[in-house]
Amino acid sequence: MATTAELADELLDLVLSHSPLGATVNGVPGYDHLLPDHRVGTEEAIRARALDIADRARALPADDDPVTASVVVRQAEALVDHLDARGVEYTITDSFFAPAGEVLTVLPMTALSGEESERAYLDRLAAVPEFLRRVAKRHLDGATAGRTPVRRLVDAAVAHLDRYLAADEDPLARPAGGEAFTAQRDRLLAEVVRPAFAEYRDVVAGLDARPEDRAGLSWLPGGDATYAALARVQTTTDRTPEELHRTGLDVMAKLRDEYAELGARVFGTSDPAEVFERMRTDPELRWTSEEELLDAAREAVTRAEEAAPRWFGRLPEQRCRVEAVPAADAPGAPTAYYMPPSLDGTRQGTYFANTHRVEERFRYQAEAIAFHEAVPGHHFQITLAQQLTDLPLLRRVAGFTAYSEGWGLYTERLADEMGLYSSDVARLGMLALDSMRAGRLVVDTGLHAHGWSRQRGVDYLRENTPLALVEIENEVDRYLAAPGQALAYMVGRLEILRIREEAERALGDRFDVRAFHDVLIGGGALPLSVLGEVVADWVRARG
Repeated sequence: MATTAELADELLDLVLSHSPLGATVNGVPGYDHLLPDHRVGTEEAIRARALDIADRARALPADDDPVTASVVVRQAEALVDHLDARGVEYTITDSFFAPAGEVLTVLPMTALSGEESERAYLDRLAAVPEFLRRVAKRHLDGATAGRTPVRRLVDAAVAHLDRYLAADEDPLARPAGGEAFTAQRDRLLAEVVRPAFAEYRDVVAGLDARPEDRAGLSWLPGGDATYAALARVQTTTDRTPEELHRTGLDVMAKLRDEYAELGARVFGTSDPAEVFERMRTDPELRWTSEEELLDAAREAVTRAEEAAPRWFGRLPEQRCRVEAVPAADAPGAPTAYYMPPSLDGTRQGTYFANTHRVEERFRYQAEAIAFHEAVPGHHFQITLAQQLTDLPLLRRVAGFTAYSEGWGLYTERLADEMGLYSSDVARLGMLALDSMRAGRLVVDTGLHAHGWSRQRGVDYLRENTPLALVEIENEVDRYLAAPGQALAYMVGRLEILRIREEAERALGDRFDVRAFHDVLIGGGALPLSVLGEVVADWVRARG
């Protein structure tokens, strides 16, 4: 019988073989020459292996690292649910959620250092045509079966591909040492890669697609069951779409009271509608330049780094870098995102802030977003997990969205406890992001379970959040591109808060917030139910 650690390694190899670009993002060696193989037969074989690994993990003795065993089971089941969703068939958009978009996002971040990595990169470039042909075939097969993409997202993907094909400098032309590599790289890009993307672009542009009033999964064959499964995967709970929808409405209602209180102090009005209007229209709350936005993000990260030792016992070994989202990706990219450091240390953890149409973006969000994405949010959580060298690698790079995004959202409120917000205006940004995450529960379920149109989702966020229209539209398009992913944020935050409140009640004066945070992010990403058990064990040990 395999040990827990051996099963964890076996599953990790299966996951990274299926998603080798994820291995590159995390700096896990051995997969940098590969691109995903989305053929139906390949995915069926992966599904069978994942189910077998899960069965063997359940059969392990209870005393054989039960936390890792639970992670193995949930990761294997999540892989199966993702494969069963057949997302490759209808996920076409201008961001890293789509197969082609992931290639155009990850390859420009690849750090090359030495002949082996250069050779792997050339192999990966050479594999692009076959990769795109297989993806295009899945798109066509999906459309034949009624699993069509969303027309608006297809058009955005075509525009993204056109920008890539028209670029004077190819973003896939990664720098490296020798003339031979450079010559081979440039030949592959000119004669192999770019023609393949042009061919793929034409296939995508000709696909049948759904209109915006039928954009959610409920309009696809088996869409209701698919969405329910994705909701379970993303939240690591058994809560139904209807329960999640209601939770979002309840949280949104409570936020209106906070808007009233802060609005009275900042704008002299306690009417949330008036507060939203001021937040949207006051020219003093908009950025004037890309540099101003980036400087504010860097200042917030520095302030958080200075305060962190009072709230965390363990700190990352490296600082977080702040950069602008690359211009070619910015139109379809989120407001901001974090790219983790590579395990081998060749790439630093980086917070990417979107400066596209910067004059339409609001300055009050900058601090809360930086705390979520960088410090003490994802940078702390992911970098510290990578440092857990005594755990199986699966535990160090595992992806449970409800845990990781719940932590990020938790740190937005934690930052207020830490005294990191510079003003009530910045706290309004914290509320704005809270209402966006509550809105995600409402709109994601509305689109995919209740049949909402895209416009109804946009209208809901316009009425209930102060976000700029450019951000609202990006948000709704993101929910359409990645069904269920947006549910994880608020569900994770609410569960972490529940776990903390229970620990505080049980321990009273013995509760140590630094030790609590070390437990929360000291074991890698976990399913929420497992996280609750780990913290309960910690409470019992301190009692």
